[in-house]
Amino acid sequence: MSFLRSLVPAAAITFGALAATVVNAADPVVTPVMTKPLPEFPGKEVLVITVEFPPGGADPVHRHDAHGFIYVLEGSIVMQVKGGPAVTLKPGETFYEGPNDIHTVGKNASNTEPAKFLVFLVKDSGKPVLMLE
Repeated sequence: MSFLRSLVPAAAITFGALAATVVNAADPVVTPVMTKPLPEFPGKEVLVITVEFPPGGADPVHRHDAHGFIYVLEGSIVMQVKGGPAVTLKPGETFYEGPNDIHTVGKNASNTEPAKFLVFLVKDSGKPVLMLE
């Protein structure tokens, strides 16, 4: 229970900036799942989130300054990093973006069905989760 008590304030601080960017119903909903320091890698942590795109939803051009591993849970999404091809992913498929990648396309492939994916981010402890480009 103490882990959950410590997670809630940290998640509120971490995701406050993300929540502030929500301006319309087509924006993604980001839900924190877990944050875990990596003592074997001083100064690093893993952040796990889910992202839900409503029909037609998308996120702005951004980067994470982290290693991001994406796993599609529901629906279909389109992902692209600067200089790479756009890929359409379905449940069970994965995508990777590195710390220097600019995420140019992140959107729901459908205008009628929602999409949901899980994201594992390996990042510097205390650094912002998302930086708009």
